Amino acid sequence: MADRKKIPTETKLRLFSEAAGHCQHPDCLQPLFPAEMGGDKHIAEMAHVIPHGETGPRHGERPAGEFEADSFENLILLCPTCHTIVDKDPAGYSRGTLLGWKSNHLSALAYRQGIRTYDERSHVRSALVAAMAENKAVWKGFAPSDGSSFEYDPESEAAKTWVQRMRGVILPNHFRIQAIINANQQHMTETELQTFAQYQEHVRGLSERHVCGVAGSAIRYPAEMDGIFA
Repeated sequence: MADRKKIPTETKLRLFSEAAGHCQHPDCLQPLFPAEMGGDKHIAEMAHVIPHGETGPRHGERPAGEFEADSFENLILLCPTCHTIVDKDPAGYSRGTLLGWKSNHLSALAYRQGIRTYDERSHVRSALVAAMAENKAVWKGFAPSDGSSFEYDPESEAAKTWVQRMRGVILPNHFRIQAIINANQQHMTETELQTFAQYQEHVRGLSERHVCGVAGSAIRYPAEMDGIFA
């Protein structure tokens, strides 16, 4: 049997980004970087909606024609428990059900987290400031001064603490900030929309580095974000 190709980093990054750090089962939504594990280890599993080959959960729903099992469209990010549940009972968790979870995930997560659309800009700002302030405090307290000083000693306590805070605090806060802003874009100016686009790229780069292990692609945090909705 030929070895399977590794799932591309770009696909992994997109999965983690669109899952916003949480299991995509709408009745679970468990954080995939659990605090009880220190915040630096994830429990996420990339589950195939339709399996490789002619056997496996939901294989009978395989689309006709050319089909790539490792494509983003055929993968969903789940915690280990939910991955086991959906594969043990494929009749109860059809392809349509899993794809529905995935497409509605951010809305379900926003509802669970109390994220909503606000009537006034000032209310959006109030919803953002706590997460933004926490990220800034963590960054000032633990980030390497030049962005690369930990590369020489990744096993140092300072490096380990930084990784824990990045995965367990900063990235989840970034995902929450993005969700709040996405729900309230009607209040944004054109300049703020441009700033938000830069911010999203900054977060993608952080995810690529700290979740997927690919260094060097993150752009700097746009300073204009500090005044968004102010």
